Amino acid sequence: MPDKIKILVVGLGNMGASHASAYHRNPGFEIVGLMSRSIKGKKIPDELKNYPLYEDYDQALKEAKPDAVSINSWPNTHAEYALKAFDAGCHVFMEKPIATNIEDAEKVVAAARAANKKLVLGYILRVHPSWIKFIEMGKTLGKPLVMRLNLNQQSSGPAWHWHKNLIDSLIPIVDCGVHYVDVMCQLTGAKPVRVHGIGAKLWAEADKDNYGHLHVTFDDGSVGWYEAGWGPMMSEVAFFVKDVVGPNGAVSIVANQGGSVTDAEKLSDSADIDKHTKTDAIKIHHSAVDKDKNWSKPDEVFSMTDEPGHQELCDREQAFFLKAIQEDLDLSESMDAAVNSLRIVLAAEQSIAEKKAIELA
Repeated sequence: MPDKIKILVVGLGNMGASHASAYHRNPGFEIVGLMSRSIKGKKIPDELKNYPLYEDYDQALKEAKPDAVSINSWPNTHAEYALKAFDAGCHVFMEKPIATNIEDAEKVVAAARAANKKLVLGYILRVHPSWIKFIEMGKTLGKPLVMRLNLNQQSSGPAWHWHKNLIDSLIPIVDCGVHYVDVMCQLTGAKPVRVHGIGAKLWAEADKDNYGHLHVTFDDGSVGWYEAGWGPMMSEVAFFVKDVVGPNGAVSIVANQGGSVTDAEKLSDSADIDKHTKTDAIKIHHSAVDKDKNWSKPDEVFSMTDEPGHQELCDREQAFFLKAIQEDLDLSESMDAAVNSLRIVLAAEQSIAEKKAIELA
């Protein structure tokens, strides 16, 4: 059996703690340190209490001597930490986004290639069986496609501080948007050519716009939009819209937190991280009609009630990270996709600032 991968976990927020738990339980990893700039004030989960703790990243790299680094800190530290990890000869798992600007994103990918080390990005929907199925079904709808996606979240309690701190780094349509424009790119297999964004600042305590809407046009004629808003004022009506429409019909994710599909409007707890990937059912609508112009095939609903929860999805991501290292997988497509999705959402932010559509080279 190959030696365990010694891993340093950076950041112990929602995602960092979940990934640390995955490493703790995966026999292929050995945690050699937990690092956070405020770790002395954090409540360490019981299963992680016996690992070395660090508040300085450079010290952690030097003393822990990891084979790999898991970066789950605020987005504005991602590129810096990744570049230092590659310089130290480490593989990197990094929560999205890869960076806060394209120049740094390209530097990170170039550094991974130059060091011949693995870079796995935390695009959790890529390991989610229901979302994989959703994309697979969407590709059968013909072209062009119309894609409609959103994820709005109310902010209260811990989510109030979490969302506000995230907005200090990136606006919501940038931070979360990379997931969903990545889905659009997978659905179309086409190149984005034009991006338009609108935004608004509704939250006095936040530094930047806490609401945004982006629109993307692809070179195959497909179009898509993504909407994201965080804050105590956000509505939970229609906060979870995930569907794609094509000439042959439509495919939609229906999330209803355990109720019947017909109760899908009864949604709540939009900031619950376990519900952001929730997929109780996938509904397929067929556009074909008979000679009397009535539907020739009824809509179909596929139950997804046994889908993985948030922690299991994190476990799957880290199992893939381990496999990528052990089997020397080629990660070129996923690295390039991470840069591409970031380019799209940053163009939307630029569009908001310049009040015009942005043409992508």
